[in-house]
Amino acid sequence: QVQLVESGGGLVQPGGSLRLSCVASGNLFSAYTMGWYRQAPGKQRELVATIDSGGSADYEDFVRGRFTISRDNAENTAYLEMNSLKLEDTAVYYCNARRNFGVAYLDYWGQGTQVTVSS
Repeated sequence: QVQLVESGGGLVQPGGSLRLSCVASGNLFSAYTMGWYRQAPGKQRELVATIDSGGSADYEDFVRGRFTISRDNAENTAYLEMNSLKLEDTAVYYCNARRNFGVAYLDYWGQGTQVTVSS
């Protein structure tokens, strides 16, 4: 069982920056692919970025070049550095931990942290 706790959300002006953190409990953090998702009001949850156990990161086009995902396995923590924030980045951001077992996988989710971009 893995518990994820996000922090770092808040209110920021367009063009500003925020850094989200996701602390995971339990063992084997380094074995999980960590991801950040977001859900805006009235929209479905969408993938933002992932980083695998080897440290390879992948981004959706709408954040590429602005957001950076990283992880610190010694601290059981994943991060999402968000720069050049836009109004449309407003959403609840969720941390995800995925353990792959071949064709199957196990997902864990955090409770979410609100990011509001507004002038």
